[in-house]
Amino acid sequence: MAAEGGDKALVRKAVIGAAGFPSIVLFASMTGFGSLCRASDLSLAIALGATAGIWGLPGQLAMVELQLAGSELIAIVMAVSLANARFFPMALVILPLLRVGLTRKLWLFPMVQMMSLNPWAATLREAGRLSGRERRLYFVTFAAVCVTAALAGTAFGYLATGALPRPLTLGLIFLNPLFFALLFASLEGRSTVLALLLGAVVGPLLHLVSPDWGLMATGLLAGTAAFLLARRRGRP
Repeated sequence: MAAEGGDKALVRKAVIGAAGFPSIVLFASMTGFGSLCRASDLSLAIALGATAGIWGLPGQLAMVELQLAGSELIAIVMAVSLANARFFPMALVILPLLRVGLTRKLWLFPMVQMMSLNPWAATLREAGRLSGRERRLYFVTFAAVCVTAALAGTAFGYLATGALPRPLTLGLIFLNPLFFALLFASLEGRSTVLALLLGAVVGPLLHLVSPDWGLMATGLLAGTAAFLLARRRGRP
């Protein structure tokens, strides 16, 4: 009974944490994505499928753009994969925490599919105080609320396209990366803040040099430099 009560409290904590600002930002940004899909003559089913299946706004935008350009399916898949490549190191960080005490490792696949920055960061903050089973419960609950908010925002944006001017649609889409930057800045560790500051300076310059590769080069250079600087000072 005590364990059951603890689980309920943990689920309630995860729901409250996810239903606040994370879900609001996800709903707003996915509203922009749903509106963009409607304006691009994609069906509601495709819009919802992209949100649930790709589950990463950069990859979703790449899908819409290449679909409009008439690209081949393999090109779309590769572009979406590259746009969401950030999930790979994130998965490497969180999987060891989620698989503690897990007998059926196949459950890790749907958990990783539900992963986004919000449940990832929240679970990392709570992991030190939770057992392996509690981490999974917290992560899945948090992620489920975020996915629900994103699907609801996608559907709302798709159905309300006529009421949303295009500048507002684009603004809602860019709300998501802004929130992610603030979320990263709130994480513990000097290297995170350094990476954001260096990226803000280097990013615009590298974009002028190469619009196609500037963003990727910014992440590589700013992240590496921040890690080395923080390590040299003896603080991660």
